[in-house]
Amino acid sequence: MVDFTLSEEQEMLRDLAHEFAETELRPNAEHWDNAREYPQDALRLAYETGLTNLHVPESCGGMEFDILTEVLVQEELAWGDPGFATAAYASGLTAAPIITGGTEEQKQKYLGALVNDGANCSYCVTEPVAGSDVQGIKTNAVLNGDHYILNGTKMFITGAGYADWFFVLAYTDREAGYKGMSGFIVESDWEGVSLGKKESTMGQRCSDTRSVNFDDVRVPIENLVGGEEGNGWFNAMTAFDLSRPCVAAHAVGNARAAYEYALAYSLERETFGQPIFNHQMIMAKLADMKTNIEAARLLTYRAAWLADQGERNTEAAAHAKRFAADMATEATIEAVQIFGGFGYTEEYPVARLMRAAKVMQIYEGSSEIQRLIIGREITRDL
Repeated sequence: MVDFTLSEEQEMLRDLAHEFAETELRPNAEHWDNAREYPQDALRLAYETGLTNLHVPESCGGMEFDILTEVLVQEELAWGDPGFATAAYASGLTAAPIITGGTEEQKQKYLGALVNDGANCSYCVTEPVAGSDVQGIKTNAVLNGDHYILNGTKMFITGAGYADWFFVLAYTDREAGYKGMSGFIVESDWEGVSLGKKESTMGQRCSDTRSVNFDDVRVPIENLVGGEEGNGWFNAMTAFDLSRPCVAAHAVGNARAAYEYALAYSLERETFGQPIFNHQMIMAKLADMKTNIEAARLLTYRAAWLADQGERNTEAAAHAKRFAADMATEATIEAVQIFGGFGYTEEYPVARLMRAAKVMQIYEGSSEIQRLIIGREITRDL
């Protein structure tokens, strides 16, 4: 039987994250979004507070918390500001393929830098012509002596402008298909690495998103993730199974914030001589929002719990990510509707939360791709 009773340590971390979100994120979220400002100081403070890199192994200096604990923290950070949560979790996603597939030397050097020095890293998979179709990437790496020569362009890379190193997926044997993909750790200051302009996004504007170019970058052979070619696809997909519960938690936190704002407004705003909450249409909207938030959280917890038990969670992670992302988009739209004309202005936070929710249906595997994954998983044994 699944038991979601939280430990004292988990409750403490969740409460710490909530307090951090309330005092450090919410007062600054509007400014970061309007100014499109990367929240570097707040990210550093989150690192110093112990709210980042929670799953890095103890052997590398980390705390090695489980995915469920990470999910608890991520929901609270997204409740404070979803853009900040995305920026803060960029390193979490990037660390995953190193945790699951890196050599011990790679773990000590690069994961150690995350927890000991507060380094940042970014996950480079998406390309201009390859988003959902990962096998369509053009980036390639050719072995030349004791280095690989890496060429290609990655796009929509979260945190790229502030990353100290990248996980880069590239072909080392294109004829082998996805089995010919390999992962590389590439430091951002190496010759041949350059950044594109910061993208002007619809929402989550504080999260630095841009392209990364690799032009004849010489990557030492020891930076081939796992020390073997052909493991890149498996490491990248395993990383998604571990990260999608956290992205689902972001959606839950964002939706929860929108719901709470809408509920408070509905109890204050009066029409026809009474609070609008008393009107059945408004009450029904809020009831549906609350039900869907609770359902999404349970799907998220289950996906995280399965991963923590060492069980295959691919389907569960897809359920959580798809449902939570779609739910957050719907919930934030309904929050704007409850606010009416005020909700359509940027003077109230629900407009920002609605803009932030949309990308959750797109990144880390779109909602359509999640449905395809679910379809594949439910027919695996038929």
